[in-house]
Amino acid sequence: MKKEENLDYTNPNLTIISADVVPGKIAWRSPSNLALVKYWGKHGRQLPQNPSISFTLENAYTETTLSYKAKVGADEGMALEFYFKNEKNEAFKSKVLKFLESITDIFPFLKQLDLTIHSDNSFPHSAGIASSASSMGALALCLCSLEHRLLGTLANDVEFRRKASFVARLGSGSASRSIYDVAAIWGYSLEAENSSDLYAIPAKDKLHEIFKTYHDDILIVNKNEKSVSSRMGHGLMVGNIYAENRYKQAKARFRDLMSALKTGDLEAFGNITENEAMTLHALMMTSNPSFTLMRPNTLLLIEMVRDFREKENVPVYFSLDAGPNLHLLYPHSFQEKVQGFIGAELSKFCEQGEWIKDQVGAGPLEL
Repeated sequence: MKKEENLDYTNPNLTIISADVVPGKIAWRSPSNLALVKYWGKHGRQLPQNPSISFTLENAYTETTLSYKAKVGADEGMALEFYFKNEKNEAFKSKVLKFLESITDIFPFLKQLDLTIHSDNSFPHSAGIASSASSMGALALCLCSLEHRLLGTLANDVEFRRKASFVARLGSGSASRSIYDVAAIWGYSLEAENSSDLYAIPAKDKLHEIFKTYHDDILIVNKNEKSVSSRMGHGLMVGNIYAENRYKQAKARFRDLMSALKTGDLEAFGNITENEAMTLHALMMTSNPSFTLMRPNTLLLIEMVRDFREKENVPVYFSLDAGPNLHLLYPHSFQEKVQGFIGAELSKFCEQGEWIKDQVGAGPLEL
């Protein structure tokens, strides 16, 4: 798919006969993902300034249940109840309602239904582990499943996932990548055939076997909600004097990382991944106004990981998302040694000693 493609899912004919609707529910589990080359800076309607590639995680996920029934009466507005961890959450409801209202041109039948959403995470939300990616991924999958159940339109799995990725992107850019297993690419690049700014594509077949069982253990430095949201952070890239050079750098690193992922070059993979993590946070610190999401223990853990890697000759590298929590990336064959190091040395600098054992995962699951 070329960068300038015009994929339009607007369809005023996707409406239902309310009397025919049997009340039901749909549930999906969607994983978070870790961008290796970062997406930070956008334009238009949630379009990326550079391509990104991510690992799909296994144990950090959102589970979302969408219940529906035909709406009674002539009200044409959205009807939504939203629960997070089985409790009504008005803040999340407001965000989801705004999103749903923005995509009624894609799913016009939503205005004909009463909707109830229950959502829960396996990890702390809004702390920089891409909870918007997993939550919007799960919601987009539910919506596409709902469309197919009501109208029989998305029987082809490739088309189903492409539309889910497209819709997820409109809620959270990084969510576009949470639709696929193992790894995904979002953003047009000559280095990735069929890549697009409009949706992500699967990247599993572009990886050396060693990366398909890679570990990503997440050290929870701080569980508090971020002081600056990713949405605000993206906005601050407008006017950042380093922005244009950053986008050139990201495209070059994407090319180099694709080569390392294909050949199994662990050192090149690690160096690019770490540099990308540090660049992401440098961009935050050079925004106007500037902000810092890393915490003192983030920096301490980075130095401890680097020291361990050099002394023990273990190919463990770190990454960061838009938050303070550290991701440790390493091959499966080093699991015992790295996790022993985390338990004995690193966990004491995590909040309440908490860390998540995670790995490259099998992608979303319909529940």
